[in-house]
Amino acid sequence: MSTETVTTYLRPIDREGLLKFAAAGRENPERKGSNKVHTVMQGQFRSWSYVGTHNPVVVDEPVHLFGENTVPAPGEIALSALGGCLSVGITAVATYRQVKLSRLEIFLEADIGNTAAWGAGGAERQPAQMGFQEIRVKVLIEGDATREALDDIVKHANHFSPVANSMRNPIPFSIALAE
Repeated sequence: MSTETVTTYLRPIDREGLLKFAAAGRENPERKGSNKVHTVMQGQFRSWSYVGTHNPVVVDEPVHLFGENTVPAPGEIALSALGGCLSVGITAVATYRQVKLSRLEIFLEADIGNTAAWGAGGAERQPAQMGFQEIRVKVLIEGDATREALDDIVKHANHFSPVANSMRNPIPFSIALAE
């Protein structure tokens, strides 16, 4: 009796489409898209954010922060966005390098500060002292490449991740009342 190991791979993306998308970026490196979200407060600390025609992304706060803990908190949603972006990037780089992935899981954890109580009478804090103070990411990845090659894919994707770079780098930010 012989045993055979069968490896199943994650559903791939369109490599030819990826190559065309990359070529368009090389031809016009300053090209930008826009992400748009419309957030509506429902009451207490629960809000619904509408993105295109998708179901709303619902955000709440835990009970100890005066929410109802019905869905993830804003910081958890931000980490989810980072995990999603890193997953996309790792998949894209693996596809570009013709590496088939059989497993990809990302574990994210961050220390967050809010002793200012959202500016509602808490500690006197500066912006750099609030929000995520450190983000830790661990990637569980398997595929038809060496551990070193998979590590390089992860590092490369991290370097080029739009969401990771939004979190790492200061970006212009404006807020104003709507007309």
